[in-house]
Amino acid sequence: MPPTDSPVPSPPPAFQERERLDLLDVALFVRAALLGNVSAAGREFGLSAAVASARLAQLERLLGARLLHRTTRRISLTQDGEIFMARAQTLLDAAAAARASVGRAHTQPQGRLRVSMPSSFGRQHVSPLIPEFLRCYPGVSVDLRLSDHIVDLVDAGVDVAIRLGALKDSTLVAKRLALNRRVICCAPAYLAGRGVPHHPAELAQHECVILSDQHTWAFETPAGRLDVRVGGRLATDNGEVIRDALLAGFGIALKSTWDVAPYLRSGELVTILDSYPLAETVAIWAVYPSRAFVPPKTLALIDFLAAHFGDPPYWDVEPG
Repeated sequence: MPPTDSPVPSPPPAFQERERLDLLDVALFVRAALLGNVSAAGREFGLSAAVASARLAQLERLLGARLLHRTTRRISLTQDGEIFMARAQTLLDAAAAARASVGRAHTQPQGRLRVSMPSSFGRQHVSPLIPEFLRCYPGVSVDLRLSDHIVDLVDAGVDVAIRLGALKDSTLVAKRLALNRRVICCAPAYLAGRGVPHHPAELAQHECVILSDQHTWAFETPAGRLDVRVGGRLATDNGEVIRDALLAGFGIALKSTWDVAPYLRSGELVTILDSYPLAETVAIWAVYPSRAFVPPKTLALIDFLAAHFGDPPYWDVEPG
């Protein structure tokens, strides 16, 4: 047997190189590739554009491969970059799982949490919960931003946003908080004056109150999907305006039950065309910029909201 004081042999060069690989550089590469912008990715990690570029260049030197094509305005993946991208995300997921298995239970959420969400949903279903959330996490403060305009999380410095419906930004990490059930509804007074539509195609002859960018409603019919072009004299970018119009007996609208469930229970509003479900199932999402190094304060709010909303969400559950 060799003597116990024999020097430990040096690891092979390939192992030494992997040992120097910094997970922050890997995470920075993934975000830069997804955003198409090194400066934006650097801001997520508190790095200047120059430092972010230098770290990515260092990563390329360690790997011995060019990962990114760089232009004055955007970056894109090289062939080697595409190969490394899949491996890098797997590596970051494994590291996050390893940290979660030992670290999160010992890490108290703390710091300022910047949150963005649609105004009406935020007022009705989130703002009443914030005091309880803050009592549960005394080390956290909340900057709650209510707006019906979708903000760029990176540019606005937002930690987490609540989004309703289909997600359009594939660079964001998303977790479903609740189902967003939608119905076609109106006031009984409207039906008394205009008649009851029995098929989605009949909506073209009715006064429909619509969101400004929602001129087509899609239904499932026995013959397949049916897209119906709807319109009327009132369009708005605010869901509360639509709800007020319905309660006044003016028109038909596509509404989420989180907004109209109390009025459906009271009979002030009624659903129509129940035999023709909407073609698209949508949800309420929490979205945040990066899967890597997610602060405990962000995860705490996401878990808190999901638990309080429930599955099915409480607004869709008939009172006992």
